[in-house]
Amino acid sequence: MAQIEVNNGHGSQGAAAAASGRGRGLFRDLFSRELLRYLGPGFVVTIGFIDPGNWATNIAGGSQFGFRLLWVISVSTLMLIFLQHTAARLGIASGRSLAANIRSRFSRPWVWVFGVTILAACVATQLAEYLGAALGFALLLHIPVFLGAPLSLVIVYLLIAGRQYDNLERVIVVLLAVIALCYIAELYLVHPDWGTALPHWAVPSVSGKSIFLAMAMLGAIVMPHNIYLHSDVILSREWDVEPQHRRRLMRFELVDTTLAMGMGWLVNSAMIIVAAAVFFRAGVTVDSIKQASASLKPLVGSLSALLFGVGLLAAGLSSSVTSTLATANVICSYLGRPADPHSRFFKLALGVFPLAPIVLIASGLNPFRALVLSQVVLSLQLPLTIVPLLLLARRREVMGDLHLRALGYTVGWLVAAVIIGLNLFLLYQTFVPRGI
Repeated sequence: MAQIEVNNGHGSQGAAAAASGRGRGLFRDLFSRELLRYLGPGFVVTIGFIDPGNWATNIAGGSQFGFRLLWVISVSTLMLIFLQHTAARLGIASGRSLAANIRSRFSRPWVWVFGVTILAACVATQLAEYLGAALGFALLLHIPVFLGAPLSLVIVYLLIAGRQYDNLERVIVVLLAVIALCYIAELYLVHPDWGTALPHWAVPSVSGKSIFLAMAMLGAIVMPHNIYLHSDVILSREWDVEPQHRRRLMRFELVDTTLAMGMGWLVNSAMIIVAAAVFFRAGVTVDSIKQASASLKPLVGSLSALLFGVGLLAAGLSSSVTSTLATANVICSYLGRPADPHSRFFKLALGVFPLAPIVLIASGLNPFRALVLSQVVLSLQLPLTIVPLLLLARRREVMGDLHLRALGYTVGWLVAAVIIGLNLFLLYQTFVPRGI
């Protein structure tokens, strides 16, 4: 992130190394030591789509429909790689985040529409993240949810405020590794039927009964606040080099995004597979995170329930960090203020805006239903993030030589059409009375 103090040595060394590598091809780029300097931002963003909202939607999908919704994870991840790479590309080419670009290049009414809706999406995201962290504390340490949520906020605030970006990045990557290891161990414990599961990664299967969850899963993976965040955190690396060398560095960014999103695809798939292997196989429909944890113990064993709690807590805390960071950056950028974590306004945004979801959590709302509904809110906001992103990425005056060409622009609008079409179908299924 450009606004967070960076002391990671990526700057002049990365630019100099890029300048010296003109003659190297793609293959050598992928295995060069320089690539390691550009890995990281994609993994920070990835934590946002293995958050507690994903746990809720994936567990619900696996317990109710078995392996049949695995394809949603595959399609969503492919769309996600394209959108996140485009967001990072916008940040690299323009030197500014998506929010800052929208504020300066769209008319005031549209800035308000985009700004207000993304803020609502950020609040919905924080509801899911802090609720997940609170549930993790409840499962592991038996701390009541209404106390676990503000405790999570304090921890997140201390992690972000005044931190150097590279240190924060390391913390998030470690937590991501914890989540992945927990689910690898879960897969070993539940012994899924891989022969039945594998085809569903590629073969679509959807019905009126599953469309709500399919949309929630889409919203949980392709998250609007993550698109905004990626366009900002990518600026933690040094991209200000000559155009002929910048394209090589863009390949590094694509590798970072693809590897990170691929890891997220594996973890999300593992969530559905575990839920299908345990709950769907046993005929148990899961309607709460606590029920999922409690049911794992008699069905699989106490170790599985412990791994579930550890992974959930790690997911809740790490994704709360990224969602809170994204919210503060969105607010500052849309209001034309510098997104500087050391400024009073940024710190105020860090502490104040999560209070709304914290109050909702303390009010005693149904945690599982809240998690799923929050993901639907994100999915409904997605078009209002994707459309301005594509319009900006196409403009040569914004992107220079890195602007989207015809093929990429067409793919982007196809992705937007799929998401908007699914949203309209979701609204129809939700609000049109059956049988009319």
